[in-house]
Amino acid sequence: MGFWIFMTAMNLVLPFIMIVIGYIFIKNPPKEINHLVGYRTTMSMKNKDTWEFAHHHCGKNWKIVGLCLLIPSALVMLFFIGKDIQTVGEIGSVVIGVQTVILLATLIPTEIALRKNFDKDGNRIQI
Repeated sequence: MGFWIFMTAMNLVLPFIMIVIGYIFIKNPPKEINHLVGYRTTMSMKNKDTWEFAHHHCGKNWKIVGLCLLIPSALVMLFFIGKDIQTVGEIGSVVIGVQTVILLATLIPTEIALRKNFDKDGNRIQI
């Protein structure tokens, strides 16, 4: 039972991190463009405007997706209460793998939004 509790807690870490970082990206993104912290892609680092836009957009996505991942992640683990350690470990690993793929997939809409709103040099597209 102890390992099940541990794996369930670990499966909730990534959604919680997405929610917290999403909130931080929206309310208090990194002030300066840097290569250490923040949403760092070639397009987001073009200038201050693209940097702030990317953090705001990605932050909104991560908050929503993190909230949406919390309940299913916990529910999946409920089906495996009392199962052997190997089964719990395998299912927990699959859940974390799916969460990671979803996390990475959230980057695509942000990059699409950047390209819709900015030209290749980082200048806002006038509509």
